Amino acid sequence: MTSIRTDLALEAKELHESKSKESIPGVKVDTDGDKDIKITRVRIEDETGAKLMGKPVGNYITIEVPRLKEKDIDLMEDVSRTLAKEIINLVKLNDKSVILVVGLGNWNITPDSLGPKVVEKVMVTRHMTEFLPDQIDDSVRSVCALSPGVLGITGIETSEIILGVVNRVKPDLVIAIDALASRKLERVNTTIQITDSGINPGSGVGNNRKELSEKTMGVPVIAIGVPTVVDAATMANDTIDLVIDNLIKQAEKEKSFYEMLKNINREEKMTLINEVLSPHLGSLMVTPKEIDDFIEDISDVIADGLNISLHPGIHMDDVHRFIN
Repeated sequence: MTSIRTDLALEAKELHESKSKESIPGVKVDTDGDKDIKITRVRIEDETGAKLMGKPVGNYITIEVPRLKEKDIDLMEDVSRTLAKEIINLVKLNDKSVILVVGLGNWNITPDSLGPKVVEKVMVTRHMTEFLPDQIDDSVRSVCALSPGVLGITGIETSEIILGVVNRVKPDLVIAIDALASRKLERVNTTIQITDSGINPGSGVGNNRKELSEKTMGVPVIAIGVPTVVDAATMANDTIDLVIDNLIKQAEKEKSFYEMLKNINREEKMTLINEVLSPHLGSLMVTPKEIDDFIEDISDVIADGLNISLHPGIHMDDVHRFIN
């Protein structure tokens, strides 16, 4: 699994099971939803499951929305409500809870700008609850937000900046938003992952930094990620498989030859593709050409989901009235 690039726990599970042909011990899975919004909840319960999955112990919720790119407003609002429901079920907040929302990523690189874009649209209220408490009721929680940038811009590790703010603000919960990488083309820009195990900033663009988790921050950390890129070698591998499948259908006489090609070990194919690509392109990540529009749309979806999950008195019908 280490040769196939993915940040999604669901894909890590699929990869392991396709290789071992059996379920993973210490990992429980359940599914929900319909053809428009499919929810898969993966729970890694112990270190055995964590080692096999290559992910920390915790809950990983994947929301798959194949039509998310279609700009269907009603569907986008349904996804926001679904996201909000999953967040509410994952964390326990009270009326006095303070939440810090962190937008990870580089706002100068579009596929990596999801976090900062979401922060721009989050309903921040900590300043009001602190300085105008008489004008704020229990329908609004104390929420603050931060886009710390990346090491190349600030010269400071992202985790150091966030920990400094955490020590000063003392939130009850940190919610981090970041871009991720997928191993399947169809999951790029159509999938949201929520986890309570934390996150490594920069993971989506292959530049892992120090993790953000309850262990490093001292408070619970929820991570929300969307795959905006796919590894070029993975894309090439999937393309080869699709071509071979098509050739098998078209050439019955040579079917055994193409099936032999198809049955070549996936990791061997990945190694071969990397050997061909690396001297010319290095570690190349690919994103769709419509990424600008998508980042705007998905940041709206995530921000709306956060706003209605963090503020008890804010609902989908009036969330934009408070933000705009």
